[in-house]
Amino acid sequence: MDIAQPPLPLSPEMIARFRAIVGDNHAITEKTDIAPYLTEERGLYHGRSPLVLRPGSTAEVSAICRLASEHRIALVPQGGNTGLVGGQTPHHGEVVVSTRRLDKIREVDAASNTMTCESGVVLQVAQQKASEVDRLFPLSLGAEGSCTIGGNLSTNAGGTAALAFGVAREMALGLEVVLADGRILNGLSKLKKDNTGYDLRNLFIGAEGTLGIITAATLRLFPKPRAVETAFVGLKSPADALKLLSISQNEAAGTLTSFELLSDIAVGFSVRHGIDIRDPLASKHAWYVLMELSSPRDDARATLESILALGMEQGIVDDAAIATSLSQRHAFWKLRDEMSAAQKPEGGSIKHDISVPVAAVPEFIAQANAAVVKLIPGARPVPFGHLGDGNMHYNVSQPVGTDTAQFMNRWHEVNAVVFEIVLRVGGSISAEHGIGVLKRDELFEVKDKVAIELMRAIKSTFDPFGIMNPGKVL
Repeated sequence: MDIAQPPLPLSPEMIARFRAIVGDNHAITEKTDIAPYLTEERGLYHGRSPLVLRPGSTAEVSAICRLASEHRIALVPQGGNTGLVGGQTPHHGEVVVSTRRLDKIREVDAASNTMTCESGVVLQVAQQKASEVDRLFPLSLGAEGSCTIGGNLSTNAGGTAALAFGVAREMALGLEVVLADGRILNGLSKLKKDNTGYDLRNLFIGAEGTLGIITAATLRLFPKPRAVETAFVGLKSPADALKLLSISQNEAAGTLTSFELLSDIAVGFSVRHGIDIRDPLASKHAWYVLMELSSPRDDARATLESILALGMEQGIVDDAAIATSLSQRHAFWKLRDEMSAAQKPEGGSIKHDISVPVAAVPEFIAQANAAVVKLIPGARPVPFGHLGDGNMHYNVSQPVGTDTAQFMNRWHEVNAVVFEIVLRVGGSISAEHGIGVLKRDELFEVKDKVAIELMRAIKSTFDPFGIMNPGKVL
């Protein structure tokens, strides 16, 4: 099947066969009911589909894939529909397979520090279940109230705690996956050590549903911290933030869990457009850091105060506020979490999810800012992100008073300028959002050619008829 070609129309007889698998109530054909599955959060993509299937078990997913394979019917897996690169959208009329009903926590094993859950479990629910047994599931994203575990793994999500705990890949010990032909890979495991051949699990993590549909995962849990301390810091530059990061890592001895770099314009947008959001500091600063320490002991406050004191002594920290209550901590994080949404009222925003070596972040920001403004005079760079692991959300808002459509039509021009600098400093054009369709064409320009050949070979082996999320990634 040529994945570049739209799929053939789905006959009433075939719809009936799919309906029989999931039941009448879970096969959606009405246009108004299908509509929420066709658009994504930023409004960049609007898909079409004749059918949305909502399986309630791995067996039903298997039957769907088996029938689709037999008749060469393209499928688009979808979790919480919070993706930002168009990977979950049915662009050419494919059948959507929603995993939201696969929402069972199969087991929580505190002794093994593991939790086995189905792919439709909402991330926030997984966090809560871990907390109930005095454990921590540390993956944390702005969309955690609606994104799902399957989507997190399929995109290899990062988030604000990746500095300490790694990305989604590091949090999964085993997977259950339905392949394109309906076979079920039973790879759920609690083992941290298992040298029995190829690591198939990691092929599916980050594959964005192009190799199979993740239906369950065994996740790693961690000791629940006894003390969490959060600070909002004002500084002069990203270079100073980098120095503060070094001090923090030396002083915190592994308890530094988040270190977010925020530009003044990003903070200003959140304060201006957010609800009940204010700047925690008395005066404005050119740059800010939102940092957090999580400790199994009650020493986090003293450590944080020591870090900030050293920063002030060295002329790095200009001002800082330490959260004195849980509500204040939540307020600090709300300011950070609302940054993407707060850009919408400012008009068009061309977004980049990139990573560079941590030491290169100040250089990247300076060069990218200069290049973007030179390309589009008046453009407003809005950089913020996870300085601790080099992942920056380098967004560019349109010049004030200009036409949004004309600005957004320059998306690929701006991409080219930004990506050239990213590659020059040894970075990646996608850090935690994936490739989807948004960055598919650019991938071929920046990825090692042999790597692309191997990816194509793997895709052909797992999905010979090209029915699994066609046109995404490759």
